[in-house]
Amino acid sequence: QVELVESGGGLVQPGGSLRLSCASSGRTLNGYTVAWFRQAPGKEREFVAAIRRSGGYLYYADSVKGRFTVSRDNAKTTLFLQMIGLKPEDSSVYYCAASGTNILSTIRTPSSYAYWGHGTRVTVAS
Repeated sequence: QVELVESGGGLVQPGGSLRLSCASSGRTLNGYTVAWFRQAPGKEREFVAAIRRSGGYLYYADSVKGRFTVSRDNAKTTLFLQMIGLKPEDSSVYYCAASGTNILSTIRTPSSYAYWGHGTRVTVAS
């Protein structure tokens, strides 16, 4: 069982930065593909970024590429999402997720992930 807890959300002005954290309690995330998703009110949950289980390859949604960076600590118990150049359209609840999948075509699909945190809200507004 993997329990995930996000933190680091908040209110930030356009152009600002935030760093989200996702702590895993109980076990390392070493054997999992881990990802960030986000969901705005009235919209479907969408893929943001992921670290693939094998090889540690990084993947990003086109909308955040160049602005967001996904990483994890050496102990592989915490996942991070560094966000810079934030825009109002980045406002969402951000969720971290973990999956045993290693199939590239499934990494961006929410249903591929068995473990989810409860989310942390990010609001970008002046």
